Amino acid sequence: MYTGPLQGLIDELGRLPGIGPKSAQRIAFHLLKIAPEDAQRLAAAIVTMTERTTLCSRCFNVAEGDLCQFCNDPTRDPGVLCVVEDPRDIVALEKTREFRGRYHVLHGALSPLDGIGPEQLRVRELLDRVVPEALSEIILCTNPNLEGEATALYIARLLRPLGVSITRPASGLPMGSDLEYADELTLARALEGRRPVDA
Repeated sequence: MYTGPLQGLIDELGRLPGIGPKSAQRIAFHLLKIAPEDAQRLAAAIVTMTERTTLCSRCFNVAEGDLCQFCNDPTRDPGVLCVVEDPRDIVALEKTREFRGRYHVLHGALSPLDGIGPEQLRVRELLDRVVPEALSEIILCTNPNLEGEATALYIARLLRPLGVSITRPASGLPMGSDLEYADELTLARALEGRRPVDA
């Protein structure tokens, strides 16, 4: 529909997640209007990112080098490991400033319908870390959906014989919400995870 290079860019942008044909067109035309040095800077940032960003050899988080910033940090508790589905989950957890252990990224969750089984995830690598790193607790912080729950149960079953404490974050009602709008599963989890009130 458009000239070769422009159509090529629209096609490539359209392959990105969450970018449909109209968004790809809009971004391409925006890039066409910006100064050449801005376009060069964007292109250089993409090339640099693909050349220098790798996966941490220990936890499979994104890294610049062999180990990520969390595996390299001697102040973090090496005995507590938080298992997440995606590197972006680490960012959310770090914003809380509550967790001071290390991480393990699975890069997905079990989803047989999508062809994702244990072999496609970093489960074996997780099991291989338990004894050498003398882990005392593993927090299964997968998403609270069907796939995340199935993944957590599967991993817990594999970890149980290794004698490590296995925990899952409490889930329940968000602050400021009304009970009448909560679904049954959320309410059930909130009641399950109840704790004493200090008066």
